[in-house]
Amino acid sequence: MTDTLPDRLASNPDSPFYNEELLAKGIGIRFNGAEKTNVDEYCVSEGWVRVTAGNAKDRFGNPMTIKLKGKVEPYLKGQG
Repeated sequence: MTDTLPDRLASNPDSPFYNEELLAKGIGIRFNGAEKTNVDEYCVSEGWVRVTAGNAKDRFGNPMTIKLKGKVEPYLKGQG
């Protein structure tokens, strides 16, 4: 596997963009220049991240998320 990060990645195992092997390496996200630790999913080409909204849950018990638009910079932790 290369150290190139995908354009889109999700931490939810039900998502088609989930990659357990890559997430185990440790992914960091800089969003609009600030470090974000609560990112659930990101897309670099479309310029957005989904972050968890506190402790709120949807009707299926999954955490509620908010989509924020801006500059997304993923990196491997330890190299960022």
